[in-house]
Amino acid sequence: MVVRSISDRWTVGKGAGALVLALLCVLGIAAIQQAGWLDRLNTGLMGAAGDVRDSAWGGPSIALMRLATAIGDTIGRIAILAVVFSLLLWRGRRADARWLALMMAGGTALNLILKQIFSAPRPDLLPHLDIVHSYSFPSGHAAGNMMLFGALAMLAGRPVFYWIAAIMTALIGVSRVWLGVHWPSDVMAGWILGLGWLLLCRVWLPARRGQ
Repeated sequence: MVVRSISDRWTVGKGAGALVLALLCVLGIAAIQQAGWLDRLNTGLMGAAGDVRDSAWGGPSIALMRLATAIGDTIGRIAILAVVFSLLLWRGRRADARWLALMMAGGTALNLILKQIFSAPRPDLLPHLDIVHSYSFPSGHAAGNMMLFGALAMLAGRPVFYWIAAIMTALIGVSRVWLGVHWPSDVMAGWILGLGWLLLCRVWLPARRGQ
């Protein structure tokens, strides 16, 4: 394994720019959400989820969303990381394992810091179908799984894994709104934050020999 240098196509400048842009977008979403400009969108989408929850499709949809949330929860992410980390070490990809661990640790810390800064309360439009104790904005599930599944796709290096990553990230994010514990704007901000951090860390993504 060799480590990518700043002379590669994805440079430190591009990565830093991506993170700065993501942070500005998160700040912008927070500002317009605070101003109430997203109220109609947030309540409309969550209200639509509530209508389905109360319909004949409610039971199966809630079961699916609870499963998605469980996969994307802190314990679920740690379990996935432990399995992938072990596989990477077993295959001798120590640099990949180290990159994955540091990327996830840094991104998780960044999300927690932003939650404390914004201190946004959880929505109360629908009964919560998940136990939550932290602040709402930006969504930790959305950010954490954008980073996790995006990183796994990068490490796999095959198009099909990017599709899987996109589907899992979208499903987990939607589940947070479905269960009533996040506004859609919380999830959007989490996705943007996670993607920005992932693109910054891509600078140090270990390269395979022969690339």
